[in-house]
Amino acid sequence: MKDIRKISTDELSLFLTEAGEKRFRIKQIEEWLWQKGVHSFDEMKNLSLSLREKLKSQFSLEHATISQKVQSNDKSIKFLFTLHDKHTIEGVLIPAGKRVTACISVQVGCPLKCRFCATGQGEYQRNLHYSEIFDQIILMNRESLLNYDKEISHVVFMGMGEPLLNYENVKKAIEIFTSQTGLNRSPSRITLSTAGIVDKIGQVADEFPKIGLAISLHSADKLKREFLMPITKTNSLGNLREALRDYYEKTKQRISIEYLLLSGINDSEQDANKLLQFCKAFPVKINLIPYNSTDLHFQRASEKSIQDFKSYLESKNLVVTIRQSRGQDIAAACGQLAGNLRNSIKS
Repeated sequence: MKDIRKISTDELSLFLTEAGEKRFRIKQIEEWLWQKGVHSFDEMKNLSLSLREKLKSQFSLEHATISQKVQSNDKSIKFLFTLHDKHTIEGVLIPAGKRVTACISVQVGCPLKCRFCATGQGEYQRNLHYSEIFDQIILMNRESLLNYDKEISHVVFMGMGEPLLNYENVKKAIEIFTSQTGLNRSPSRITLSTAGIVDKIGQVADEFPKIGLAISLHSADKLKREFLMPITKTNSLGNLREALRDYYEKTKQRISIEYLLLSGINDSEQDANKLLQFCKAFPVKINLIPYNSTDLHFQRASEKSIQDFKSYLESKNLVVTIRQSRGQDIAAACGQLAGNLRNSIKS
């Protein structure tokens, strides 16, 4: 039985025609699926009972469910979602003033195997379908209304997985989020974070010039970045720098550089200078990230090292912020909750 969210509008139209239904039913059904985010045909109340029964007999409606929810002392909430095939992914709600940001996943696991990332330590399983990406937004939006009395304002593709290795599904999810037939949100409220898949960055610039782009850089030293992020061996720093230069020329959007500070590895003044040189080709905002321990043998840089790193970059007229670590008491680093579940099953 086909999942109704994985068929085309033409296929849905053909089904309705053969069922003797009018074409306006297409719009009604798609509104239920992609605006209201229902998870059962019985919720489609403006459809006749007979049509709902026909839909149930021909299609499934697979969806994610929240299997675990943990709230931090800082009010952020981490979710473990279970998918139709029993795989699990994570998402996080982060309230800050008038904003609520949803951090969402795009893959079950991650094939990039970055050494500092808990997600990369698990087994990569598969890409998410765009409907599974959409489910995270819908489910967390309901939780945001329940817990903060406000809707999600921003979405960041910074959860499990590499967005540009699942680009077609990410693209479709963005289209649903921003289109009038979907959630009708501004593209400027979306940030896509990538480890630097060079051949896809130009496509993002062409197709989504108004969304934010964040680069998970973490080192501008070739050998260090190759050690921390093996993807660098096939997507070199030089090629990444050129791709970002081209991206800025097309979009005129300031690029966010994500830089995780690891004690004794990438937190020296020499490291800061290499970062400075990398960023000279385009306007950037640098987000320094204190490490959220994931038991992977790395240590958080000291407060002095973080401040010294920031001061050096600011002295060179770069825009630098230190991202406040959220959810440390609830294993909010990417992949930790799913990793904890895997470990408990094994034991």
